[in-house]
Amino acid sequence: MVETGTMPTRKSARARNAPPREPQKFSYAKPGSQQTEKAIVSLCQTDIIRGAVQVVREGGDNNLHSHTGMDGFWMVLQGRVRFYGPGDEVLGEFGRHEGIVMPRNAQYWFESCGDEDLELLQVVAFDREVKNARVDVNPRKLDIDAVDRFDGRARG
Repeated sequence: MVETGTMPTRKSARARNAPPREPQKFSYAKPGSQQTEKAIVSLCQTDIIRGAVQVVREGGDNNLHSHTGMDGFWMVLQGRVRFYGPGDEVLGEFGRHEGIVMPRNAQYWFESCGDEDLELLQVVAFDREVKNARVDVNPRKLDIDAVDRFDGRARG
């Protein structure tokens, strides 16, 4: 796994009749050199889907927000997570191999709530007809550009 400093940019949408892209291989391992409260391990990405693992240290959380053109699938690989909606309504608390799907425009935030680091698989799908934007309802608790980033894509 290679540490990276920037978030990968989403590839532009491809024409429906374009030749297929090459398959992408990846491997996940929890980063051993994480220095920040949250780390993101990028696994794969096309113009309509992206996979990553967020590693959140105990107590780490984010702010109430939504995405205009992105549906999110979240599954716990290790640890525990609590998802919240507007008004801090608990949407669910999830352990290993449990999770939630967050449709676009749904407001949510989450926090690590277990005794160990949270490893949270995130798979998102983009609506090619809608410009995706993150809409922060509350101020951000974490500078997303300052988190450790790692690359889990297999080379060769």
